[in-house]
Amino acid sequence: MTATLPVADTSPSDLGSRGSARRRVLALASAEIRLLLRNRTAAVNSLLGPALLLGSVAAIAVSNGMELDGPSFIAKAIGITLILVAYYNLVTTFVARREELVLQRMRTGELTDGEILLGTAVPTLLVTVVQVVVVGVGVVALGRWSAPVDVVLPLLALLGGGALMVVLAAASTSVTRTVEAAQFTTLPLVLAATLFSGLLVPLSGFPERVAEAFRFLPLTPVIELSQLGLVGKTWSGQAVGTAGAWAAAPVPLAVLAGWLVVGSVVARRVFRWAPRR
Repeated sequence: MTATLPVADTSPSDLGSRGSARRRVLALASAEIRLLLRNRTAAVNSLLGPALLLGSVAAIAVSNGMELDGPSFIAKAIGITLILVAYYNLVTTFVARREELVLQRMRTGELTDGEILLGTAVPTLLVTVVQVVVVGVGVVALGRWSAPVDVVLPLLALLGGGALMVVLAAASTSVTRTVEAAQFTTLPLVLAATLFSGLLVPLSGFPERVAEAFRFLPLTPVIELSQLGLVGKTWSGQAVGTAGAWAAAPVPLAVLAGWLVVGSVVARRVFRWAPRR
């Protein structure tokens, strides 16, 4: 988990007021990346925090005589980085920018609301992807890599999960008055994601009806798609090939799409661009 990032010193004219939407987003994202790199504590915590957690999970597995399954480990890395890096850091970043009136100031320029949120989120999303890649490289270096059943499904999980974390973080800011309060307001989703989404405890370990209900939690479809593509296992533990993985994919894909729609609608309604007075 990262410390609060310093507020960007940017004006609407600096963000490509005459350029395209892509140029404006890239300009804002570039400013946010520079802020992240200047804050060494935030940068180091963003990179090392989840990596240390994953290392602890691997050490516990090995100490208990369990074989380290590389593909399953990468699937866990996707879920952990999304919830602990993307979601939590985006909540703190959005709140920090709001409380310093940066979001309100940027809205007076040509940046649209969506461009402001996307540009602000890009550095955190990049860190998330980098961490997953680093874990993948580590798995290969340890000789624990095996060919995935399908590469598209985990990519959809990572991209769709990243987009979902952005809208969920934006919605969570409505109940987060300060950056410090984020550690409490994000806790319900973090706990639900880590305990009941198949991330640390497989859904097959729960009673069937309970597990089926847990499949509709926000992070569960991300874990399901990652497991289907990387490991070739369904939420119930059944082994499948490529055809079977895609046959089992419509439900988690639909749940993920549903959360994206719901999250976007809620975020649009409750997101505050200025501090409460």
